[in-house]
Parts: sequence; C-alpha cells; structure tokens
Amino acid sequence: MSNEEMLAKVKATIEELRPYLQMDGGDMEFVEMTESNVVRIRLKGHCAGCPGAMYTLKLGIERKVREVVPEVAAVEAVPM
Repeated sequence: MSNEEMLAKVKATIEELRPYLQMDGGDMEFVEMTESNVVRIRLKGHCAGCPGAMYTLKLGIERKVREVVPEVAAVEAVPM
C-alpha cells in the first residue's frame, strides 16, 4: 500500500471514529503521520483533559486504525 493510500485510510478511519468522541463532548483531529508510520492526533474538548483519554487512544482509536492500516506503528496524542 502506498503512503498516500495509507494516509487516506487513516484519515477516513479517524473521521469514522470522531462521532463517538463527540457524543461525550470530545473530539480529535489528525495532525500527521510520521515517516515511521506513527499517527499523531490532537484530542480536543472533554477528551483533552479526560483521565481515560489514554485508554480511549490506545484501546479504541489505535486498535481501529491499526486494524484498517496494519502498517501503522502507533497512534499518539499531541498537546494542544
């Protein structure tokens, strides 16, 4: 899969997941995908300060992104 295809699939997956966060007053935005295939996102709203955000990030968002794009090494949150 080309980098462009991976990036498009990552962004589409993030867009699919956003409504679930928005239902609880949170949100996220895609920031970048590094050369080492680490996806960086910015958590917003309630997610930005939520104590459970890392669980959501690793067990929810990262798991789904890696399911769709196995080449992704990890998903990380970046500060506002």
